Amino acid sequence: MKGKSLLISLLGIMLIYSTSLFSQNSSNSQNTPLTEQESKKVVDKIIELGTKENQTMHHLDILTNRIGGRLIGSDAYENATYWAAGLFRKWGLEVQVIEVGELPVGFNRGPWFGKMLSPDGMTLHFATPSYTSGTKGVQRGHVVMEPKSRADFERMKGKLKGAWVLISGESDGFPVDISEYADTLRSIIIKENDKIGRYNDSVTRVNRANPDKPKVALKEYKDSPALFYKEMRDAGILGIIQSSTVPIRALYDRKNLKYMDFENLPTCPDIKLNEHQYRIIAQKVKEREYFLLEFDIRNHFKPGPVKYHNVIGIIRGTEFPDEYVMSGGHLDAFDVATGGVDCGTGVAPNLEAARLIMAAGGKPRRSIAFCLWAGEEFGLLGSKHWVESNISNLDKVSNYFNRDGGPTVANSITVPAAMYEDFKKATEDLNRINPEFPFKLNLRSGEARPKPTTAGGSDHAYFALNGVPTISFGTGDPKGYDFNYQEIWHTERDTYNMSIPEYMDHTSAVMAIVYYNLANMDKLLSREDLYKEEQPAPKTETKRRKRQ
Repeated sequence: MKGKSLLISLLGIMLIYSTSLFSQNSSNSQNTPLTEQESKKVVDKIIELGTKENQTMHHLDILTNRIGGRLIGSDAYENATYWAAGLFRKWGLEVQVIEVGELPVGFNRGPWFGKMLSPDGMTLHFATPSYTSGTKGVQRGHVVMEPKSRADFERMKGKLKGAWVLISGESDGFPVDISEYADTLRSIIIKENDKIGRYNDSVTRVNRANPDKPKVALKEYKDSPALFYKEMRDAGILGIIQSSTVPIRALYDRKNLKYMDFENLPTCPDIKLNEHQYRIIAQKVKEREYFLLEFDIRNHFKPGPVKYHNVIGIIRGTEFPDEYVMSGGHLDAFDVATGGVDCGTGVAPNLEAARLIMAAGGKPRRSIAFCLWAGEEFGLLGSKHWVESNISNLDKVSNYFNRDGGPTVANSITVPAAMYEDFKKATEDLNRINPEFPFKLNLRSGEARPKPTTAGGSDHAYFALNGVPTISFGTGDPKGYDFNYQEIWHTERDTYNMSIPEYMDHTSAVMAIVYYNLANMDKLLSREDLYKEEQPAPKTETKRRKRQ
């Protein structure tokens, strides 16, 4: 193990910098195992604390309303790592803060404001993608539509200076691509549009010369947003504005980060504007009405490299310290909101499950690891790094539970036959927590699925790719709160108030009990029939003839 320790005096805790769970204080445990009767009392205490003194929503409040959006590379993400590590240490868990990687620059989002200045003016509803430019204070300017051909650009290039430019397309949350590949694609489309423009000019002349003949139709330009992005930027535009559906989504582009350092930062604000307001403004531009737009966007960068870390809290096993039940959610979140659902609803229950087990006096036979992953939104960076650093020990992971799907309640689990009896024992106490949320254990029907060959959309993916069980809880909305994940996914609405407290509290208790019970089993969960065995490739007719 390559590790080092860093004393963070602000928190008064020792954080272990390491890549492995399997060699940190794990060779011998000094804990005395609990008897079966004592373990039952631990479960009873978890239920009592989980129903009467549950702190899940308190954790979520701190995470989202005190710390806020947690993009890796931001001060908020770093604050979240210190805070979470501090909680684990305070509750008595071992703590690992594992360096995952670094970014060339950091990004911190400040407030943003905008308005239309006209007799029928309005406050503007918009957002900007992460790692894009803010304004230079309050900036006010006229509005133009973007050019689509070289001739259009030359005709209006003088008007571009000091202008806000409406670009085409509907935002998917991503900023304009500034990579060399995107420049190449734009240049190809510009050349095509130049040809179309010359054709349309000739058609227009013919139509004018022959007013009594049927009009020859003009061709439409090939459309791609911000075709002249760099030329417009160099001409002095204030920024670009694109239509966005509501709620507004604001992401980032990893390709753009490759072109950044603190001496080469974006300079052109990339605004995603409420689609209804965009249409009003576009109509005014089309009618050549005079008005101004004013923006104040406080997007701030900091010099890099900026490192980011996983945070793992470990309840060390008394008999099998190198074997694990693992659970996780991602600590990072997009910063256009506060990450209350994605993934506060994974982080907060994991924190509370850890607290409940420790507060109840739990001493499991094997270890339980609560993993708060870095950079899930950047491509599963934290969980991928951990799995790839621990390939030789993955057979010691009984199961990895992932929570990254919203504030709905954990009320079921579906397992293969070889795991059924163990899960039956692990879940037998769940219906004592709250009768309003009955728990159902399901036996998986049909044959096993093939082991995945490509990464999925959350932090379970690299565990599954390497054959680790990733059985996770089924969830529901039994009280009909009409939660809609797509409404908040990566949008401005991903805030604390979108969570459902009674579901979150119950889920934390469910997690604590199941993890504790699984960690007390005599053995790791069976992997029999977990994934379908890979079949050998069929022999070809040619190969069969050679053997004859």
